[in-house]
Amino acid sequence: MSREVRLVTVPDGLPKPEHFVVAEVPLPVPDKGQVLVRNRFFQVFAALRTLISGSAKGTPMPPLRPGDTLLGPAIGEVVSTTGDDGPQAGDLVSHWLGWREYAVVPVGQVKLLGDALPDPVAHLGQGGLAYAALTRDAEVRSGDTVFVSGAAGAVGSLAGQIARLLGAGQVIGSTSSQEKADRLTSELGYDAAVIRGTATIEEQLAKAAPDGIDVYLDNVGGDHLQAALAVARPGARFVLVGALSGQMSRHGTGGTAPVELDIYQLILKRISIQAFQGRDEQARSQWLERFGGWLRAGDITFPHVRVAGIDSAPQALRELIDGRHFGTVIVEL
Repeated sequence: MSREVRLVTVPDGLPKPEHFVVAEVPLPVPDKGQVLVRNRFFQVFAALRTLISGSAKGTPMPPLRPGDTLLGPAIGEVVSTTGDDGPQAGDLVSHWLGWREYAVVPVGQVKLLGDALPDPVAHLGQGGLAYAALTRDAEVRSGDTVFVSGAAGAVGSLAGQIARLLGAGQVIGSTSSQEKADRLTSELGYDAAVIRGTATIEEQLAKAAPDGIDVYLDNVGGDHLQAALAVARPGARFVLVGALSGQMSRHGTGGTAPVELDIYQLILKRISIQAFQGRDEQARSQWLERFGGWLRAGDITFPHVRVAGIDSAPQALRELIDGRHFGTVIVEL
């Protein structure tokens, strides 16, 4: 038998543990072209709120309906396969069928981990996304002042370190508490942190970066995006990666993140705004090579929290939404 986390009902508001059930199911059997994977770890991520509500159209992953098993990035060991091609029993692989103890995955949807990273769990980090956004989309340059919103999350906790390694002159992050702000500056190389719920984001950002910002990696939207625009230097580059202002809102469904921007300022300052352009195999390979080298040299850390057992997964999602954790949240099976 195997266990998996299923959606029981679509919540009216933010999801809570009672909206899920840990169900016992027969051990899945792989068919031709599939492998059976025993999952060891899977990631808990904020975008699940949007998938659970089913309110956002055009997402790369399908919406979840009552009775569906949750999904997300996972790392596991191949137990059995139906062919000689591809991963074999004992290989460590990554795939997207987390939230279950065992998964049957098409061979084309698993990736061999190899020894690129010193700790396999680091493959669940979101640094590859931050790296692509900063190198390709924003093109961070030596001496740039970089602002990262949601800096204590899975993306932001690596983005600030990456920006520094790419030559940024100053790195500023936003977060939700003084405790997290202190960790950003003492552990992750951020020069300053702005904290939601104190003075306005714009006031704090202007104080931290009196000469303005050159790059904005946006995981939040809302007042953070407005503040970045107000403080931006001419020619600043913005990359939109996430929309936590909408996803984590207690109101609505998490499928929208409206914001009002001053178009005159965009034009006058010649600011470029683009959405994150995704990751391809070349970008993934380049990131793994650099990440592995930085980890082994001690130049970067992988901030994460490990939660034990699949029974704890629904509560871990709630805690992530409530902002209780720092870095990537991982369930260890």
